[in-house]
Amino acid sequence: MTDATPTSGRTVRLGELVDRLSLAEKVHLLTGATAFTLPGHETIGLAPLAFSDGPTGVRGLTFVGGDAVALFPSATLIAGSFDDGIAEEVGRMLSEEAQRQHIHVVLGPTINLHRTPLGGRLFEAYSEDPYLTGRTASACVRGMQGSGTAACLKHLVANESETLRNFMDSRLSETALRELYLLPFEMAVQDAGAWSMMAAYNDVNGVPATEQDHVQNGIVKGEWGWDGLIMSDWFATKRTAASANGGLDLVMPGPGGPWGKRLVTAVRAGEVAEATIDDHVLRLLRLAERVGGLTPEGRQPRPWAQGLPAVDSPVRKEQLRRIAARGMTVVANNGVLPLVTEGTDDAVALIGRHAIDTVDMGGGSAVVNPPYRSTIAEGLAALLGDRVRTADGPAVRARPVAADPAFLTDPATGTPGMQVVLRGADGTELARYHSDTPAISIDGDHLGQDPTVAVLTTALVHDGGPVRLGALGAGRWHLAAAGQELTAELRLEGQDPGEAMLRPPAFAEVVELPAAATVTATVALDPAVRPENLLRDPALGLAEESHLLEMTTLGRTALVAGPAPRPDDELLAAAEAAAAAAGTAVVVVGLTEDQETEAADKTTLALPGRQDELVTRVAAAAERTVVVVNAATPVLMPWLDRVDAVLVAGLPGQEGGHAVAAALTGALEPTGRLVTSWPAADGAAPAWDVVPDGDLALRYDDGTFIGHRGYHAGHAPAPLFWFGHGLGYGSWEYGTVQARAGESGLEATVEVTNTSARNSRETVQVYLDPAEDDQPVRLVGYQGVDVPAGATAAVTVRCDERLRRRWDEAAGAWAPLAAGGELLIARGLGDVRARVPLP
Repeated sequence: MTDATPTSGRTVRLGELVDRLSLAEKVHLLTGATAFTLPGHETIGLAPLAFSDGPTGVRGLTFVGGDAVALFPSATLIAGSFDDGIAEEVGRMLSEEAQRQHIHVVLGPTINLHRTPLGGRLFEAYSEDPYLTGRTASACVRGMQGSGTAACLKHLVANESETLRNFMDSRLSETALRELYLLPFEMAVQDAGAWSMMAAYNDVNGVPATEQDHVQNGIVKGEWGWDGLIMSDWFATKRTAASANGGLDLVMPGPGGPWGKRLVTAVRAGEVAEATIDDHVLRLLRLAERVGGLTPEGRQPRPWAQGLPAVDSPVRKEQLRRIAARGMTVVANNGVLPLVTEGTDDAVALIGRHAIDTVDMGGGSAVVNPPYRSTIAEGLAALLGDRVRTADGPAVRARPVAADPAFLTDPATGTPGMQVVLRGADGTELARYHSDTPAISIDGDHLGQDPTVAVLTTALVHDGGPVRLGALGAGRWHLAAAGQELTAELRLEGQDPGEAMLRPPAFAEVVELPAAATVTATVALDPAVRPENLLRDPALGLAEESHLLEMTTLGRTALVAGPAPRPDDELLAAAEAAAAAAGTAVVVVGLTEDQETEAADKTTLALPGRQDELVTRVAAAAERTVVVVNAATPVLMPWLDRVDAVLVAGLPGQEGGHAVAAALTGALEPTGRLVTSWPAADGAAPAWDVVPDGDLALRYDDGTFIGHRGYHAGHAPAPLFWFGHGLGYGSWEYGTVQARAGESGLEATVEVTNTSARNSRETVQVYLDPAEDDQPVRLVGYQGVDVPAGATAAVTVRCDERLRRRWDEAAGAWAPLAAGGELLIARGLGDVRARVPLP
């Protein structure tokens, strides 16, 4: 891509457009106009650009509510397919979702690594392995950008946990930085030409990610010769001159932030060269050109795509169901799966809270507003009919959740949702509107002043009886319904400024209410709980110009309402009885947005609540027991040897319930492979801690021995399940391996035979075990193949040469691995089928 922009009659170079702008105009373009848009500039033909959070859907320009959009399977399911075609299809679908909403840039994929299984945001990222991550990301980027929508690789760099993420310092060696954490970014740049990246919240070796001259200028823009744009994560920019000089090109969100007038002053004071500003603007214009947002001198804008699939169309449903099922992983099976669907009338007991309230997405900025969410109960009933007997399970959430919109009716409109009134400090009504959802965003920017009171009114769709009633969001709450009154003062507890939006405080109580009771919830928004007032602690080291200190009052507020749950003991007894009365019990367990979320990490891999007890009691009562794990990240399985099969279903998106049902019955084969090693116990992993020390440092002492690399080297007890593990429904024999060094690099060919009675898909994985003791094993290639029952196929796997190098810290350069070593041909690192010397 050159810096020339074709127009009607002549070519305008981007540098000429930059030269037409004054310093103030240039700087104005380098901070967002709003939370998710950039300012345009009519004189040079620059249109306002629109960004949207990804990567499990394109939410649009609003954080809460907004139009219904497609909810995709989680990133772990995309990567679990080990299939470039799947990842590229997802990229094209994301572009379609973006174009339908006139979005230019999708903020994804997330390509940080699963360094420790406690990371709360791992569901958004692909894998613990840098090669699988980089290859999957490259395919997704090709699909997205090939359709005209910019991808944004995030988060640059070493951002693998959420605890104190705005202030913590990731301490790691240059070797680990280069060989592991930057490799996925390097691959997506070199193999897919990614157009933008996002700088992370954390510091890296003592320097904020947004100021990383070494990473952003030295490596990404310098060594890689990358011509794209680096934007900040939202509110991540900490200082003015340091970030501008450190390689950051764009501050988000806007219109505030530490650039603007401060940056103009810094340039005039000689702290930042105007040539540096010019380069930032040039990169912005290049991004705009690539997405069709730059139309100088009469050039016609690129039209948005038309006739795109609706979010609930048959086309989209088929795609989302198939993609989710492909990434699901059978980790244990004694022959009970797939479930028999014909020639039997045996009852199937479907048990567990996740069966009837399936978790389809994680929490945080990845949350979208889907048109519907299917449950496993709905999906299995659609395939097995009245053979399915459904039983609830014990509670799985510790925190209250927002009400189901179907439980609410706006008294003013008679439609699902609630009536919202926002008032200012003097009692003036600032806004009155209908909300389709139980959640609203308190943001004073678009109102002209900060609201101080919000009033939510709704009538419950309820026949009377006990109701769980409460609220989410910082402030002083008063709820009134049919003579019942509840009060609570909810305050933010942490120092993450995103807490008000991503993980707001909550409360709920059980009250008796008559049928169709009207609830009026009033919240006084106390200035003391405004996010910026939580950030004045000198220990945090924030400069006065820090973007965090300029946050507006931005919080998430929601009504909690729903039928009161039954006691756990009663539910466990009913589940046990249902299992005893059926031939097969399918128990669905998992995590929720309490554990898999932005802005918080886990403290254990144990299933929340009494879910382990549920599995144990059901397995003792049932003739056959299948467990479905509705979680994207590892959980402990103390009951594994008591059950017959385990399917890891991930966070499967809006078609998740139907996808799980298809996978259980074999209507769609779950041929996924684990993207992360599953520890056998808490702490039994090469890296574990996510809490920074007293110096706010999180030390990456595992070096390059992350995940399966560390397990293979004996740095932790053997995992419960290895990276790359997955059984599918076929069975496989491997023949002789031929390894050769061809013109395009090293490659290995092996014949695989499907010895089962059904057509199936195999994924041949190739690992390199270097000769040097200080070098870990690493995945260097993989290839999937569909093989008919009883047939044999020759599979060639090309090995990536970037995995056959090491970083020489003394020389400050790449060096080849020493001669020798072996290639491991495997179905996963725990099932190696052949070892051959390197040719």
